[in-house]
Amino acid sequence: MLPFTRFSRYFMEVAQQGSLRRAAEALHVSASAIDRQLLLAEQELGLPLFERLPSGMRLTAAGEMLLADIRRWRKDYSRTRERFDEMQGLRRGHVSIAIINALSSGQVAQTIAQLVDSYPGLTFSIRVHDNQHIVEIVNAAEVDFGLLLTESTAHSANMQALAPCPLGIAMPLEHPLAANGQLAFGKTMGYRHIVAAAPLMIHPQIAALYTRHQLPVQQAIECNDVRMIRSLIMEGAGIAVLSHWDVAEDVRQNRLAFVPLSTRQARPFQLALCTAPYRQHSRAAQLAITEITSAFKTRTT
Repeated sequence: MLPFTRFSRYFMEVAQQGSLRRAAEALHVSASAIDRQLLLAEQELGLPLFERLPSGMRLTAAGEMLLADIRRWRKDYSRTRERFDEMQGLRRGHVSIAIINALSSGQVAQTIAQLVDSYPGLTFSIRVHDNQHIVEIVNAAEVDFGLLLTESTAHSANMQALAPCPLGIAMPLEHPLAANGQLAFGKTMGYRHIVAAAPLMIHPQIAALYTRHQLPVQQAIECNDVRMIRSLIMEGAGIAVLSHWDVAEDVRQNRLAFVPLSTRQARPFQLALCTAPYRQHSRAAQLAITEITSAFKTRTT
């Protein structure tokens, strides 16, 4: 049970939906009941919380301030509940994680499955975002931690390197280049390429490679989604420069081959754990961080 009033639930839903009608549908209550709660609060506070417009409901400055406070109170209460659980041992707990799409299958899923099997009271929320958004929501304490790719962790207080992540050529298992231990990029120029486009993080390095080697336009398919690139490779449409973690699970299950590029031509990325500076994690989050960190480091040793 959460110690928040009916008003706070109504208020947050209207703020999110921007409409009394849509909030009423989401909460399964009447719009008039929601409006009555809002009007009573505004009367007590002496300030309007919403502008009532023909197009819907828009927060006033006071409403924005109240919304931020309610969100903070909910987070604080959630952490208090986690500390209560810790006093009784790790019987319950919630962990929120943000990951890049490249990690949506494989090691993270396997580790979480093991954790919920060992600790049935643990719950998880997992959000898939790009690198920049992960950093933003970690720093805003919307999630406990994030897993992402970065070019360097050397000067970042909130980034912990977990494993190197080389760039390489992903290709079908039977491809003529698949037997190589390492490749020079020039040796791939005779084949059709599926080019990772912006906003994928690896795009700038890849774009520089193609600029230097002047890949003919007729030899390229551009795509900004790693899942689609992997599917195109499996269907025989071409080969692609991707990071190791983009195809790690495909390689493990013998669906694709991956040959690293020379590090002189393509600097490796780092798979990194991102945490908010000075944030104290719950016992459940600490456990998840420890297990995931150990899993990746064990896999690469």
